[in-house]
Amino acid sequence: MKDVLPSSETMDNSGTTRRGFYMVAIYGLWGIITAALGLPALVYLFVPPKARRQNEWVEAGDISQLAPGAPVEMSFRRNRVDGWKVTSEKTSAWVVKMPNDQIVAYSPACTHLGCPYHWEQTKNEFICPCHNSVFALDGKVVDGPAPRPLDRFETKIEGKQLLLGPVRQSDQTA
Repeated sequence: MKDVLPSSETMDNSGTTRRGFYMVAIYGLWGIITAALGLPALVYLFVPPKARRQNEWVEAGDISQLAPGAPVEMSFRRNRVDGWKVTSEKTSAWVVKMPNDQIVAYSPACTHLGCPYHWEQTKNEFICPCHNSVFALDGKVVDGPAPRPLDRFETKIEGKQLLLGPVRQSDQTA
């Protein structure tokens, strides 16, 4: 009598059954799918984002027309990198040419609660409308609840262009 295997168990000449072949194929596909979905997730979790060396200095504008003692609000764009995301932000700085021809750039946020302040030409001082902090032309606190002078940008001058670096917090002496 001849032994006959069921159709799902037929063997080829190498000794592999059809069921064995399908099992290997299914597990192989599962492995490929798991790798395709799992590897990017593992890379995201365990590999830090690319370290992009970005220039901290941003061109703010032309300073050739600045008059001494007259603050000008200059707007500029700065790119911020957060992980893999790059965001372009529009911001501003109050730029003052001091009587000694030194250029100073103040952060646009009051040191009390971060409200934007403005230059009051008639009083010759910066005034924060939120809580009435008052600052002199040199950034020092004249009146109000502000705990310290205005924060300043680091500045560089290349030709007639003003370059602004990171904001440095003022010391605590008001």
